[in-house]
Amino acid sequence: MAAANAASTPVIGIDIGGTGIKGAPVDLTAGDLAAERVRLVTPSPATPDAVAGVVVQVLDKIGADGPVGLTLPAVVTNGVVRTASNIDSSWIGVNAIDLFGKATGRQVAVMNDADAAGVAEVQYGAGVGRTGVVALVTLGTGIGSALFINGQLVPNTELGHLHLHHGDAEDWAADSVRETDDLSWKEYAHRLQQYLELLHSLLWPELIIIGGGISKKADKFLPHVEVDTEVVAARMQNEAGIIGAAMCAAQAPTK
Repeated sequence: MAAANAASTPVIGIDIGGTGIKGAPVDLTAGDLAAERVRLVTPSPATPDAVAGVVVQVLDKIGADGPVGLTLPAVVTNGVVRTASNIDSSWIGVNAIDLFGKATGRQVAVMNDADAAGVAEVQYGAGVGRTGVVALVTLGTGIGSALFINGQLVPNTELGHLHLHHGDAEDWAADSVRETDDLSWKEYAHRLQQYLELLHSLLWPELIIIGGGISKKADKFLPHVEVDTEVVAARMQNEAGIIGAAMCAAQAPTK
C-alpha cells in the first residue's frame, strides 16, 4: 500500500491468520498503512499464550506506541472467543481483550478477521457507497465472511461453514485447498463459483467482494467465475484486515 499521510496519528492493526500474524501502524484518515507491515509466522499449535507472544514480537518490530486492534479467525462476542476453526481449540471461551491487554500492556480491541477486512473495504475500498446487501468473502487458510446491509455490519456470520459437497464450504473452496489439491486456476474458479452460487441463493447480495491474499491474483480466476451478481476483488487485498483492526481499536471505548 502507498505511504499514508504523516500528519495523522496512526493506530496499530494486527491481523492474526492461520499461517501468519501481520501488523502495521494505520493512518485512518487515508485508510492506508503508515509503514511497511511486519509479518511473523503463526505459532503451531496456535494457543492463546503462544499467539500473544508473537503479537508482542510484532509490536516490538513495529516500534510504535498507541492502541492496538487485533483480528482472530473466530467468532468474537464482547471480546470472548466462541469458535476456533483455524486456531487452537483452547481459544474457545478465552477473553481475548484481557489476554492481549495483559500481554502488550496496551489498550486493545478484538474482532473477527473477515469482519475487520469487510469494514475496511466498505469504508475505504470496493464497498464504498454501496447500499443493499454486500458480502465480503476472504479466501485463505479457510473462508471468512463479512455481511453488510446498507453499510451496517452483521457480525460473525461465518459463511465459510455453509454446507457444500458433504462438508464445510471452506473445505471445498478455500485458497489452501487450491494449493493442497494442486488445482489450476480454472479448476479453482469452478469450485469457487459453486460456493458463490450457494451464497447468492441464500442472501441475494448486490455485490460480492473477494478478499484475502488470493485477491492479488484475482485476474487469474475471477474471469472464469460467473454469478448472477457483481463480483469484484478487494481493493486493499490482504491489508484490509490490518486496516479494519485499527478501525476497531480507534472506535473502542477507552478504559
